[in-house]
Amino acid sequence: MYYNKVEISGVNTSKLKVLKEAEKMELLKRVKQGDMQAREELIRGNLRLVLSVIQRFMGRGESADDLFQVGCIGLIKAIDNFDITQPVRFSTYAVPMIMGELRRYLRDNAPVRVSRSVRDLAYKAMQAKEKLTAEKGCEPRVEDIAKEIGVPRQDVVIALEAISAPISLYEPVFSESGDTIYVLDQLGDHNDDMNWLNEISLKEAIAQLGKREKRILNLRFFRGKTQVEVAKEIGISQAQVSRLEKGALNKIKNRI
Repeated sequence: MYYNKVEISGVNTSKLKVLKEAEKMELLKRVKQGDMQAREELIRGNLRLVLSVIQRFMGRGESADDLFQVGCIGLIKAIDNFDITQPVRFSTYAVPMIMGELRRYLRDNAPVRVSRSVRDLAYKAMQAKEKLTAEKGCEPRVEDIAKEIGVPRQDVVIALEAISAPISLYEPVFSESGDTIYVLDQLGDHNDDMNWLNEISLKEAIAQLGKREKRILNLRFFRGKTQVEVAKEIGISQAQVSRLEKGALNKIKNRI
């Protein structure tokens, strides 16, 4: 099972076959002779290898299904290009091929372009983090990672931040009774001097709102509080704050 998910891209990961090295070599010999059935069996017998590799690339905003499919492309390339005359285990050859395919996919589909040097440093930092975590049994500090790879702390921070997947302001973070709270709702508005309510002169429309609606708008847009802070101050849930805020704004829009 992988991340509590049995099926990935239509493949039941709990029932995947694991081939022995001798079986792999026998199938590889048949593949080189043009046996397509052996090729299919070899692919299926190495899907667990693909699953183990894609774990290193999780947490970057890509779905497990997409990563798994890209990893399978790397596996197929490894099968097609593997030289059976060389004294090398197939998995030793296949893992770098799968990782290379995944890295190309992530690089080509990255929403923000990052220089190769920064990207390489980030990968070194992640490898060092995995190594230190295994050695110490806990997540290392940034200082420890920087020392391990021999670069300044700030360079590690910049590199890791550069490859982090951006989050949309409209990404839902909570939902209750049909009221969805987005990342945008978690952010305070600190633009007190040029607040949009003052800019468009909506004093008359605001005056017609209820007492609690006025208070919420005042806390949110004039005092720059988040919905969580407003909810604590007023004594209601964040979902209620979100609903009342949106309702008040809709009333203002309708009246102007």
